[in-house]
Parts: sequence; C-alpha cells; structure tokens
Amino acid sequence: MSELRKLAERAKGAGRKLARQTSQEKNSLLLAMADELVSREKEIRKANQDDVGTARAAGTSGALLDRLELTEKRFREMVEGVRQVAKLPDPVGEVVKKWTRPNGLEISKVRVPIGLIGIIYEARPNVTVDSAVLCLKAGNATLLRGGREAKKSNRALAETLGTAAQKKGLPAEVIALVEDEARESVAEMCGLEGVIDLLIPRGGPSLISTVTQLARVPVIKHADGVCHVFLHRAADPKMAEEITVNAKCQRPATCNAAETLLVDRVGAEKILPRIVKALQAQGVKLFGDEAASRASGQPLQPPKAWKTEYLDLTMAIRVVDGVEGALEHLEQHGSHHSDAIVTEDREAAEQFLRGADSAAVYWNASTRFTDGGEFGFGAEIGISTDKIHARGPMGLEELTSYQYRVAGQGQIRE
Repeated sequence: MSELRKLAERAKGAGRKLARQTSQEKNSLLLAMADELVSREKEIRKANQDDVGTARAAGTSGALLDRLELTEKRFREMVEGVRQVAKLPDPVGEVVKKWTRPNGLEISKVRVPIGLIGIIYEARPNVTVDSAVLCLKAGNATLLRGGREAKKSNRALAETLGTAAQKKGLPAEVIALVEDEARESVAEMCGLEGVIDLLIPRGGPSLISTVTQLARVPVIKHADGVCHVFLHRAADPKMAEEITVNAKCQRPATCNAAETLLVDRVGAEKILPRIVKALQAQGVKLFGDEAASRASGQPLQPPKAWKTEYLDLTMAIRVVDGVEGALEHLEQHGSHHSDAIVTEDREAAEQFLRGADSAAVYWNASTRFTDGGEFGFGAEIGISTDKIHARGPMGLEELTSYQYRVAGQGQIRE
C-alpha cells in the first residue's frame, strides 16, 4: 500500500470521527485553529518567504509570485476567514423536508457530511486553510494536494491546523496534506475509489483536464469562465455602459469577469460607440466581428476564437440577431458559467433567462456577482460549472450530501 493511500485512509477514518462532532464542537475547533495560526504566524510566514524566494530565483512570473505570497494583510484575512466560517450556520443535520406516509412512517431528508474530500490546487497557500475549514464546518475531512511552488507554506499551515485538531481530541488527519508534489500523486488521488468521496480541482485548464480524464471518483470542477454580457435592443444605454464596464474591468482576472460582449443587431449603431468609448477609456483592448466594427465606427480585429478566457483587460464584441442569436452564441462558445442580459423588455429578459444554460444568469446586473459572499453564502470553496450535485458558487450546503431517516412503530411491508 502506497504512503498516499495510507494517508488517505487515515483521513477517511478521521472524517468519520469529525462527522459525529456537534456544531458547537466544530466551531470551537475552528476558533482554536485560528488561534493556532496566529501563534505560529512567524513560522508560517518564514516558510512562505522561503517559497517565494525559491520561486523568484526560478524566474517565476510576477502574477504567480503575487498569488504565492502570504503577506501580513493576507495572513490576517485568512485567519479572520476561519473565524467567520465558525460563525456561519451549520448545514449538517438540517431537515430539508419531512413527511408522513399513509402507513405512519415518518420520513426526513437530512443534510449529512460527504466524507473525505480531496482538493488539488495550485499556487495560493491560503487555499490550504480556506478549503480545509469550509469542509470541516460541513463535517468533512480533507486530503489536500497543493503545488510544489508552495510546499513549505502548505506544510506549515496543514501542520498548524492538525495540531489544533489534536488538542481538541481529533486526529491531525482531519486535515491531511499530501507532501508528494509529483504529478503521479494527482493520478493516484484520482484513483482512490472507496476512499475519497469527492475530488475538487482548483487551478488552470491543464489541471482540470488532467483530473477529469483520470478520475475514478466523483469530481466537481470549475471549467473556463467565458462569461458574456448581452445588450438587447431595449437596453438602457447608461445601464448598459455601467454593467459592461463593471463586468469587464472591476477585476478582470476573475472567472466571473465578462470576456465577450454581445450586441443586438437592432440599435447596435446607436449604443455600441458609447460602450466602446467607455471600455477604451478603461484601457480595454477590443476585438470584434465586421458588424461590430461598422456599428462602433472602430476598425476592430477579429478574435482568434470566441471561446477565449482573456483574464485581463481584453474583450471581444459580436453583433447578434436578438435574444435567439445571443443564445445560439452562448451554446456554441460559452462555458456555462455566468451570462447577463441588459434590457428593459421583461419578455426578452425571461426568454434569455430560460434559454441560457449557465450556472448563473443575470438580468440588468453584472456577472461579477457570481461569488459565494455576494450570494449570501458567507464563503465558497469554488464555482462549479457542472450540473450534478452542485452548480455555481459552492457554499457549505454544497459540501454536504443527504440521507433519508425513517421512523416507524413496527411497520413491515406487505
């Protein structure tokens, strides 16, 4: 038996003990973890500085270095995040539905932990803590496999959380870290049927693709975030401008930022010049089809592909034929993440909302709201573009399953 499987089985056993903890006990553990992080801040940040120094010496890009660094501010926010999770309502034990059958059987549908959740992620060491404590609040143990660029940071963080668990009488492996960062460890985690109950990959397209192809256990993933804003012929021009600029520019590197602007052919020449001017004033590089060039009065180069996640101040513009044209584009080129329509026409809006097969669809609002905090979940472990079990921002409820609890008075089936 490999060391990884042994670790996973210990984590599985730890998860069974965690699942029996009360809400009060879990909250007490989370607060103890926050305190333990504070007490070991110097040690943890020293480990992180070593990781950053190694990455910088290896010529790592500035963007990756930024995600890797655990600054004093980020450390404080991470610790506060743990305390905030402790304050969230516990979904475990919630009775989703209850009914009584004619034979007197009382049936309840009740939320329960999933079990052992494997999380494979890259770069950001704060994911070690954020993911682990969210899973813990929902009664799940975690098997974490981070990237080698953050190995010292991840080990210091996981050891700190494990120490807090032991002080509360639980196995340290309620939060278990895979210290083998070789690619083979990803493949092995993907094959741990009967041990890992759910895999959540968090990273770039290459990681997501690898896990999806190799997995023999259930996976919930976030694929591309190719989000759209569609300006219908009945859109209010001022609102259209504000929503488009916000969706693209407020934080362009996020998965819920808009990458493509769709404009209704009817009225495109009236609204598009204003929108293009506003986007260019924010430094946005624009691509567009021939109709967009004509309507905007700007010579736009066509994009290499409509299904492109730019993650920067770049946007593609396409002129389409009404709601049906917009929906056809989404089906062919979208990623089913977040898409918005701007219109004062309720019928057109409802047609779009019914027809857009996306995790989140918006009417007269920015796609940037697809976020656990903005949805009122308090926190999220990621945004799922799948359709089974969880879709969109995944909060605590999405980290539970359910079981049917049946109470009788001696009934037997005839």
